[in-house]
Amino acid sequence: MKTGLLPRLMEMGLLPRLMKILIVDDSRAMRLLVMRGLRQAGYGDHELIEATDGAAALRQVQQDAPDLIMCDWNMPEMTGIELLRALRASGVGVKFGFVTSEVTPDMRRTAMDSGALFFVSKPFSPQDIESALGPLLQG
Repeated sequence: MKTGLLPRLMEMGLLPRLMKILIVDDSRAMRLLVMRGLRQAGYGDHELIEATDGAAALRQVQQDAPDLIMCDWNMPEMTGIELLRALRASGVGVKFGFVTSEVTPDMRRTAMDSGALFFVSKPFSPQDIESALGPLLQG
């Protein structure tokens, strides 16, 4: 059983549960920008963790069990869509979305058909992040 005031308030539904958010991008600068955007959008209290590509993220998911993944599309080793498909094929239903500079209608359709819940286009604002994540992280 969790002890302390904050865990008890979360269990009672009086405070939102803090989530673990995995940010996946081969660019360290972009991971930092996503983290800054999350903080500016009001999600700075959630635990933010990082992975450098899809293969590293797959290992991270097994280790840390994140609640949400925000992922780039194009990366070495394993792309974002390959990561999403691997997760779904292994039965992992973690909330997943893309933060990418390339968003074509075909990419969007492929991603949504594979289980993605949102797209945030680079460059992005804190409002873009809030619009994408707000419905997913409430309650």
